[in-house]
Amino acid sequence: MEFEELKDRIKSHEGFSPKLYKDTLGKKTIGYGHLCLDTEDWKEGVNYDSKHLNKVFEYDFNIAVKGADALLYDCGDVPQKVKEVIIEMVFQMGKTGVGNFKKMFAAIKDQKFDVASLEMLDSRWAKQTPNRAYALSDIMKDV
Repeated sequence: MEFEELKDRIKSHEGFSPKLYKDTLGKKTIGYGHLCLDTEDWKEGVNYDSKHLNKVFEYDFNIAVKGADALLYDCGDVPQKVKEVIIEMVFQMGKTGVGNFKKMFAAIKDQKFDVASLEMLDSRWAKQTPNRAYALSDIMKDV
């Protein structure tokens, strides 16, 4: 299946909880980093089934793929590893959040992946989740 290694990496970075918890920004989250929306009916203290939460992950992952595709649209043909880094960033921060990395996308468009990796680290995201940011930056740099 496509993107299985990427999915495993995202799951590893996100961790898993069958119960609601608050993420580093204080937002309600469940499963593999699923941001709970007000329109969803998640209940405090309930242990949710991992099969259901895996379906939620797959749904979120597909949204991240579509978001990454949209963000990379103007960048031409990019290597698979670059696309995977952007998918994971979108999974974590959303399309809008990743869309703010203007200098990173300019470097990707110019095929300057070492510059793009540095631009990733020049962010609030890298300060908030440094282990993940540096891991993804290293992947980008080594393309």
